[in-house]
Amino acid sequence: MATVPPFAPWARASKAANRVKAIKLLLLSTPVAPLGSGLGGGVELTVANLARVLVQFGHQLTIVTPEGAQLGSLGLLTLPIEIIQVSGTLQTAAQSTSRATGRNAPVTVSEVLASAWTYARCNQARYDLIVNFAYDWLPFYLTPFMTVPVAHFVSMGSLSDRMDAVIAQVSHQFPGTLAAYTQAQAGTFCTEVPIDWKILGCGLDLRQYEYCPNPDNHVAWVGRLSPEKGLEDTIAAASRAHQSLKIYGAIEDEAYWRALQPAIEKATAQVEYCGFLSTALLQRSLGKAKALLVTPHWVEAFGIVAIEALACGVPVLAYRQGGPAEIVRSGKTGWLVRPGNIAELTIALRKLNRLNRQDCRLQAEKLYSLNAWGRRCERWFYQLTGALEN
Repeated sequence: MATVPPFAPWARASKAANRVKAIKLLLLSTPVAPLGSGLGGGVELTVANLARVLVQFGHQLTIVTPEGAQLGSLGLLTLPIEIIQVSGTLQTAAQSTSRATGRNAPVTVSEVLASAWTYARCNQARYDLIVNFAYDWLPFYLTPFMTVPVAHFVSMGSLSDRMDAVIAQVSHQFPGTLAAYTQAQAGTFCTEVPIDWKILGCGLDLRQYEYCPNPDNHVAWVGRLSPEKGLEDTIAAASRAHQSLKIYGAIEDEAYWRALQPAIEKATAQVEYCGFLSTALLQRSLGKAKALLVTPHWVEAFGIVAIEALACGVPVLAYRQGGPAEIVRSGKTGWLVRPGNIAELTIALRKLNRLNRQDCRLQAEKLYSLNAWGRRCERWFYQLTGALEN
């Protein structure tokens, strides 16, 4: 890995500021897909929700996203936020590269990723803090060369040795600048130099999610349609339980979706693909489900769809790994089963009547409010800009 300077100019800035203030933030969204497309996964909702709450707190925001953003689906159209859309080829998703090459994935830089960071470098004097949401090597490498602080909200667990190395190096040089959703996600990074993580979790604007006490007779699955999300496990369990299933999400991998068709056709109950929906439409449809199934074949960093389901009163059946294992209260707001165990997942489907949907909503209200999460993020940003002492 290329070496980087031992310090950045902003790293020597004084932390003596003794008052808080409105800060000017540049949020660099995922270069994998435009905001609102659904192909960027949960990070799209993370960026949108963070922007929404920070504007409420009085901060000034600019978001950089690939061209083609669908801001209406994320509720950003009416907010006083500057949106910079950059054109060019999209970045290949890290999980896709990892599937093809394993942990020795090469460093790649797309036109969109390069353009986003060219904008950041040329315009950084306008901002107090740059917040990176790209799970890519380039932003970490460029961190020491920036003249304003850079915060990295890491959206996935460990996937490659090169990423682990550059993340650990940034942590060592600039302690406190890295954040993760959960302890489970942070724990996937095994490096010689310990990584200093801020564990921030996530939050939702609960006003956007309506509690549904009386569900219809089907279960749901929500996510990007790609191999690491493990939709085939959900289809198998629903079929064994003779349970109708509705699938929501953008098709990221067409070949994977085609490969699922025989299992869908052989299912013992109806399996319906409902497409990618905006938050407003999704919560209305998801709320009618008896349960949400979360069955990834990798360590999910958080699982925003899990708390979206809870907010609607929908129990969550999930594998006991990654972020969902830190969210679901097994036996109360859902069931946790061993990863890949279809038999246990099927049994869990048959125990849904033991769960109280009101408990699900109450957990969301208590732990995942947008305001509480926003304040955690805001304090982190203040610390990095010197407005608050660590």
